[in-house]
Amino acid sequence: MLVNAWVGSVYSFSGKDAGIGNILAGSGHVQMEMRRQEFEEAALPHLNEIYRTATRLLADSTKADDVVQDVYLQAWKSFDRFEVGTNCRAWLYKILFYVVHHHRRKWFNARMVQESEEFLDQVAVSTAPVPERLTDQEILAAIDRVPEDFRAVVLLVDVDEFSYKETSGILGVPIGTVMSRLSRGRKLLREQLEELAQSYGIGRAKLEGRMA
Repeated sequence: MLVNAWVGSVYSFSGKDAGIGNILAGSGHVQMEMRRQEFEEAALPHLNEIYRTATRLLADSTKADDVVQDVYLQAWKSFDRFEVGTNCRAWLYKILFYVVHHHRRKWFNARMVQESEEFLDQVAVSTAPVPERLTDQEILAAIDRVPEDFRAVVLLVDVDEFSYKETSGILGVPIGTVMSRLSRGRKLLREQLEELAQSYGIGRAKLEGRMA
């Protein structure tokens, strides 16, 4: 994504909703510029990470673009309620999962079909060399096939390195639920990887070494 152009579109959309053209008059212009600078310093460092997680959740870069733009639009609109200096990363992730849920209600159809078909086509090619280890791309493809609720926890805890408490706050579920979903998600992921490894003839020891 082109960050400057992309973020500019967020301000543009927000301006239409909030009447920013009027606010920028006189001293309001200085206040708005200060607010914008604070927002960019707090939120933009997490843009690539938010986009990566959205892509993993949705398995669709186009939908991820729409979702992440909506995340930053909502974050910009509500930034006056955010306390600068607190955990902006966790705040953005909480907005992300809210927006993803909202968008899914609109889409309401199967995801990951094209990517799964492409992956199966690659596996089915008999002339492809047999790897000695699973690649990062194959591990990420396996994560994509883990059911949504379990995949979200695996991504937050194991990939994005949030604590159980932070993950609980982001998803709005009890810590016990986080731990239960994480355990189940890890088990499902390992089953996916073991099945793939067996198709390549990779031993269990090598797989466990790759997962470590």
